[in-house]
Amino acid sequence: MKRLVLSAVAFSFLAAPVMQAQAAPMVAPAAPSANVVQVDWKKPVRHDDRRHVERRVVKKKVVVHKRHWKRGERYSNWRRHQAVRDYHRHGLRRPGPGQEWIRVGNDYLLVGIASGIIGAMIAAR
Repeated sequence: MKRLVLSAVAFSFLAAPVMQAQAAPMVAPAAPSANVVQVDWKKPVRHDDRRHVERRVVKKKVVVHKRHWKRGERYSNWRRHQAVRDYHRHGLRRPGPGQEWIRVGNDYLLVGIASGIIGAMIAAR
């Protein structure tokens, strides 16, 4: 009698998940997976619909040419660059009276305030 009750309890534990699995619908809608790409097809554009077509934006690449600075050369646009105040942080020496460090691209230039003549130049790190 004990064996019969234990086998009935074991059978109920095994049969319950099987019955629940069969109750699920066989054809369930699958969720879109990561490797599936959805494509929205557009109707062909007619000549009458040209004004409704989005315009493409073309971005041009900017090419910066390396400038080779020379000591004693005059740099006329030095006023448009902001002066470097924390020169010790950048590894620069203290500017003399009437001079200041400016950063031009990837270079530091020591220019005279009155004339714009380059006194020194160092490549930035």
